[in-house]
Order: sequence, then C-alpha cells, then structure tokens
Amino acid sequence: MQIVPSRRCVVVGVDGSPNSKAALQKAAAEAQLRHARLDVIRVVPPNGPWAFMGTATEWLRLRALVANALPTAQHLTTRLRVVYGEPVAALLSAARSADLLVIGAREGSGHGDSFGGTVVPAVLSGVSCRVIVCEGPA
Repeated sequence: MQIVPSRRCVVVGVDGSPNSKAALQKAAAEAQLRHARLDVIRVVPPNGPWAFMGTATEWLRLRALVANALPTAQHLTTRLRVVYGEPVAALLSAARSADLLVIGAREGSGHGDSFGGTVVPAVLSGVSCRVIVCEGPA
C-alpha cells in the first residue's frame, strides 16, 4: 500500500495595504515551515475602482508585490490568483482546502470591533481551517 501525503497549502489575501503585506510575509514564513504551496489571492470587487483594469493588469500588480516581498527561491512554490467577487466569499472559497488562511486586519477603521472592518469577522465565522490575522505591519 502506498501512502501519498495530501497537498499542503497556505492561502493569503492581499490587497496592497500594509496589513496585507504583513500577512503576505507571515504566510510565506508559514508556507516554508509547513513545506506548503503559498496561494496569494487578490480579490477585486466586480464593481470596484480596479474592475476596469482587467485580470492581466491586476495579476501583474500582484506579481510585482509578491516578487518584492518573497525570496526568489519561494517563487516556484507560490501561486498567484486574481478573483473578482466579494472578499469574504472569495477568501472562504480559496481556504476551503487550505491548511491555513492568513489575512490582514484593517486597523482603526471605526467599525467598533478589534479587527476593524467587516471582512475579518465574517471570514472567522465561516472558515474551516486555521486562521492567522495580522494587525499592523509589525
């Protein structure tokens, strides 16, 4: 009998904010520790200000951000994805088969919760894998 290990995956949501860049760094470190593929997700709202730019342009922006943040050796085990839709649904879908989801919290957004914003609480209530929330660039 041959036992084949399941594919390991760490998912991170990145929107270019300082907190999401911190989440990218944390997710990259976690992926290396776990010997896992790193899936970097950029969620673009379908009617948002960047929707007109197209998938190719968004992917190139994401690639530049990741290339500057990760060591070159990790580029081979990193997958970039641009998804159009609502952030909560897209992150939950991407994390469905992941070992870990890493996201950045919006600090000081004025919504009254410790994470700020609505995405983090909604993701935390619906995700089935472990989650790390990065608050602040440190």
